[in-house]
Amino acid sequence: MAMMDEQSKERDQLFIDLDEGRIPKRVPVHTWMDVTYVMQYAGVDVRRAQWDLETIKEMIELAAKTFQSDIEPTTVTRLMPVYNILGAVNFVMGSSGQIQHPNVVGMYPEEYDELIADPYKFTHDKVLPRLYKNLDTTPAKRALVFSKAMKAYNDYYSQIYPHIAMVSKKYGLASGRVACQTIAPFDHLADQYRSFSGISADIRRYPEKVIEACEAILPMMVKAGIRPWSSPQARTFIPLHMAPYLRTKDFEKFYWPTFKKLVEQLAAAGAPALLFVEHDWTRFLDYLNELPAGTQMMFEYGDPKLIKEKVGKKHIISGLYPLTLLGKGTKQECIDKAKELIDILAPGGNYIFSFDKVAIFLQDANPENMIAVNEFVKEYAKY
Repeated sequence: MAMMDEQSKERDQLFIDLDEGRIPKRVPVHTWMDVTYVMQYAGVDVRRAQWDLETIKEMIELAAKTFQSDIEPTTVTRLMPVYNILGAVNFVMGSSGQIQHPNVVGMYPEEYDELIADPYKFTHDKVLPRLYKNLDTTPAKRALVFSKAMKAYNDYYSQIYPHIAMVSKKYGLASGRVACQTIAPFDHLADQYRSFSGISADIRRYPEKVIEACEAILPMMVKAGIRPWSSPQARTFIPLHMAPYLRTKDFEKFYWPTFKKLVEQLAAAGAPALLFVEHDWTRFLDYLNELPAGTQMMFEYGDPKLIKEKVGKKHIISGLYPLTLLGKGTKQECIDKAKELIDILAPGGNYIFSFDKVAIFLQDANPENMIAVNEFVKEYAKY
């Protein structure tokens, strides 16, 4: 056990060095995988297993001892029992067992003024009952459903988080990298209120209302992104959705102002961001470089050399390794790609090795290739 404690400290130090602007002994490895990926690896029924807390805990331990990440790799972000209690229509289980986010509408275009006037009241009174059908009832019954859902949420996570901490110590892994999650105001407006298609129309029809709405919900997003335990080692995860689908002038007008304020306010509160830079943000790299120094950016796509040049001196880069190569490539091809990226991104520090996506489907990433690549990086990527 003492050896594992020492190993945990050494791995923690890799990330601490990065967060404090030093070059670590080697490039740290942070593999991300949804718990459903581990379930497929273990051969259990994904549709059933997501309801069973003990199976989820077993999957967390299996991933910790198997995949050679420096941090426990399993993410458990969607709890079906909670969504079932709420009657969710914004997160539903598909036939494969994966939880999907349909193109749903929680707010109608004529309701912008209500949202802007009081975003908390409007969300409670109008949006939540539309997205969670079991809340569309009398106040007394709504309170009961809320209570049941919150109890289920707390019952699960009050065991999942301590279990992750225990497993991390048992296998000598670093502490978790994420304290909580929030979302950019424009993304939240698109994802949960107006839908992808709705917001795309709104920025043409009601541009000023969209801007005001983003400003109105910004405090909600800031509040969601700060915890008492937030720190540079326990960051606020922000998945970025809509920007690549916007024209540059629309990004500048609608997306960037409140997103920048969000990241700046989180950093000022001691809750620096870990951004999942989804799709291709090449057009916006100069904007990303304006964010507070030391922001971590997990890139899905882009030119590694350009990304290193544009943001790698000021910020921490991760991602960019194509997860699909692990599914289709030979072991040597996978290792060669890892070497290529390390040679570009590792010099000078500010780099965490990770894949470009969270592993969800087993066929997308051969576990043997994943393990081989992570083992290679730990040996090769030493400073």
